[in-house]
Amino acid sequence: MRRAALQAFRTARRAPVWRVAGRKPCAILFTSSHSLSSRPYTSARHPALLSASLQSSMHLRTFSVAVISTVVASGAWYAYQSDNPQQPAAAGASSSPIWSLTTAHAEQPTEAARRALLVDNDQFYTATLSGEQPLHKHTDDSDRRVLEMLTPEQATQKLRKNEESYLVNRGKGVVRYDIVQVPSNSPIEDDHAEKIVEVPASTAAANEGQASSDWMFWAVFDGHSGWTTSAKLRNVLISYVARELNSTYKTAASDPSLLAPSSAAVDAAIKEGFVRLDNDICHSSVDKVLKSNSRRAAAELLAPALSGSCALLAFYDSQSKDLKIACAGDSRAVLGRRGENGKWSATPLSEDQTGGTPSEIKRLREEHPGEPNVVRNGRILGQLEPSRSFGDAFYKWSKETQEKIKRQFFGRTPHPLLKTPPYVTAEPIITTTKVEPSQGDFVVLATDGLWEMLSNEEVVGLVGQWIEEQKAGSGSSNKSWVRSLFSSQSSQLPVETPKDTTTDGQRRPIRQKQYDISGAASRFVVEDKNAATHLVRNAMGGKDKDMLCALLTLPSPYSRRYRDDVTVEVIFFGNGGEGRTISVNEEASASEENVVKAKL
Repeated sequence: MRRAALQAFRTARRAPVWRVAGRKPCAILFTSSHSLSSRPYTSARHPALLSASLQSSMHLRTFSVAVISTVVASGAWYAYQSDNPQQPAAAGASSSPIWSLTTAHAEQPTEAARRALLVDNDQFYTATLSGEQPLHKHTDDSDRRVLEMLTPEQATQKLRKNEESYLVNRGKGVVRYDIVQVPSNSPIEDDHAEKIVEVPASTAAANEGQASSDWMFWAVFDGHSGWTTSAKLRNVLISYVARELNSTYKTAASDPSLLAPSSAAVDAAIKEGFVRLDNDICHSSVDKVLKSNSRRAAAELLAPALSGSCALLAFYDSQSKDLKIACAGDSRAVLGRRGENGKWSATPLSEDQTGGTPSEIKRLREEHPGEPNVVRNGRILGQLEPSRSFGDAFYKWSKETQEKIKRQFFGRTPHPLLKTPPYVTAEPIITTTKVEPSQGDFVVLATDGLWEMLSNEEVVGLVGQWIEEQKAGSGSSNKSWVRSLFSSQSSQLPVETPKDTTTDGQRRPIRQKQYDISGAASRFVVEDKNAATHLVRNAMGGKDKDMLCALLTLPSPYSRRYRDDVTVEVIFFGNGGEGRTISVNEEASASEENVVKAKL
C-alpha cells in the first residue's frame, strides 16, 4: 500500500514545476484552510493567499528536501492507511477519496478542497486534498498529525497555547515575568518552574527591624531522551536548593558578625542542592530498586535516571539584589541593561556546557587522562552533547551497575568507551550579577531551542523593541510598570554591538545558517503581548509567515530536524508596587484549560 501511495505521488512529475535558480525544479503549495477541521475552502475566498502560498520564501527552499520528503510522504501514506484500511492498492491517485494529485491545467474540484505540500524523491509537488476531511492521522486522544499547512492565525494560536504572564506587586525588585513553551517533541521534553518565597528577617540575616525579603526562583529544564527527568526537576529542584539556602542563611543569621552569608557560601548551597538531587535520581534510586527487586519499582524510580535534562536556575535575593544564575547544560541566561544612549547591552550570564566548549573539554580531559575519546566530535564519548546534566545515568553508572540493572530489570549495553565514570556531572557553574531594578534590567532564560535561532544581541534587542511597543500603548493599569521605567524612544532592535565577539563559551545560532536567514532587523515583528512569545515568534520567522507556519506545521518527530522544544522566560526588574500579591496577567496568558503540561 505504501508503494502504491508513493507511486501516485510520482505520477505528478508531469505537472508544471516552479523553477528556482541553481536548484532542482520544484513546486511548493501550502494549504489555505482556516482550521484543522473539515471547513471547506475555495480559491475564490482568498485568491491573494493562494498566490502567496505558491511563492515560498527562500528560507523554506533551503530546508533539507530529503528529510521533508520523509515527513510528508510518510504522513500521506499513513493517513491513507488509517482512513482507507480496506482500500485496494491502486496505481492512480484518483482511487483515494481523501486526496488527489492535480496538474496546473486540471479543472477545479467541485467539492471542498484544501491545498497541501507533497514531497517525493527530492521533488516538491502540489496536491489538492478533496473531501470533507484534511489529510491526517490520529495518534491518540490528544494529538493528531495533520499534513495541511497551518494558517498564520493557527500558527499564532499554537505559539500562544502555553504562554503565561505574572504581575508581581511586592516592591521587592521584580515587577513581571513572562513564560512560553512551544513543543517540537511529543510530548515536549522541556519543562520549567517558578517560586517566590517570603523569607523572615531572622532567616535572611537582615538588620534588626528590617522587613522580610523575597527569594525568587525561575528555572528552565531542557530534557533529552524523554521528558521524565525535566518533569522531576520541575517538581523538586527548587525545593532542594531552597532547603540548602535556608540552612546557609540561618547559619549566617546566628553569627553576630555576619549580616548575610557570603556569596561563596550561597553558591556552595546551590551546588549542594543540585548535586544532592542528582545523586537521589541516579544512585539512591538504584539502591531502592535493587532492594525492592521489582520491575514496576524499577520502571517508576529509574525513569528520571535513564533520560536526562539540562537545568538553568535563576535565584534572586531581594535584599542583596544579587542575581545568581546556576547552569548545568547548554541552556542560557542573558541580561539586558539599558545604557544612557537608550540602547540595551546584552551580557551573557552563563556558558554553554557541551562537549564542544573549550573549558569543558579541558575539564573532561584532566578528569579522565588516557581516554582520548572522552570528547569526540563535540560530544561526550561521541554521543551526548551536554557535558553537565541531571540523569543521563549511562554516563554516571559503573559498568557493573549497568550490567546488573540490565540483567535484573531492563537497560542497554554499557557504552564500549566507558572506563572511568562519571563523565557527566550535575554540578552547576554559577555567576553572580548585581541587578539594578531602577534601571529596568531584564533577564532572558531559555533552552537552547531559542539560542539556535537567535543571537544574544538579537534576543535583548527584541525585548527592547517589545518594551517600546508596550510603552506606546501603555494606557491600561497593567502597563504602569512600563511607563514608570522607560521614557526615552529607541529604534528597532535598540541594542549595542558587542565589543567582544569571541564565542568560545557560547555557540552561534546555527539555524540562521541552515535557513540562510539574514541578520537584518527588518525581519522582526511585534505582535504579542507576552514577551517570551514575542521572542519565539521572531526566532521562527517573524515577518516571514511562510517560515513560521512551515516550522510549526511539521509534525513530531520530523520537526525535531528543524526546530527544538523551546522554553523561554523573561524576567523584568523594577521597583513598582507596594503590595504582597502576584497576579496573572490575563492579556498575555493562555486560558487555563489550554495549558497542558507533562506530568511525572
